[in-house]
Amino acid sequence: MFENFDLESLVNLEQSFYDAGYSDGFGHGRIHGLIEGRALGREKGFEMWEELGYYEGFALMWQAVYASQGKEDDRALHHIKHLLELISQFPRVNPSSSHASSDLDIPKLFRQIRSRYKALCSSLGVRPSLRASGDAQHKERTLEDELDDAANSKPKKSVWNLERGPGSELEGMSF
Repeated sequence: MFENFDLESLVNLEQSFYDAGYSDGFGHGRIHGLIEGRALGREKGFEMWEELGYYEGFALMWQAVYASQGKEDDRALHHIKHLLELISQFPRVNPSSSHASSDLDIPKLFRQIRSRYKALCSSLGVRPSLRASGDAQHKERTLEDELDDAANSKPKKSVWNLERGPGSELEGMSF
């Protein structure tokens, strides 16, 4: 009965269980890693395109303003054209190793677009608004937060004095 018993298999018992568990865990992790990676990629891609869409809309709006005013040789118009050119270079599909655009440095291009947007805002005299929807620093303020701030702030002076006297045009109007 004990003649067929292999003592060597007992020595490697722990390693065989470890190998079986590792291969099962690796397969399971690979599947869930792909699912989680796709979800994260979709979320980050949406955030990037939301920001790029804002920049493109901003540039196109100012381009239309300059076109309606007839200005053709202006520093801001140069920034607008360069910003739109950079945005058009941004890949619209997921680059793979087979495409020629696989050597494109997306973070570098994104930094260039942001820099050109800031330069455009500076030349227009507009305060830049960097859009990042998933950024924790740009949390949305609730109505209660704004009401608390309004209650705790100092009253602001009125820019225009509204006089309400008898015979004035404002009689009977409530503001």
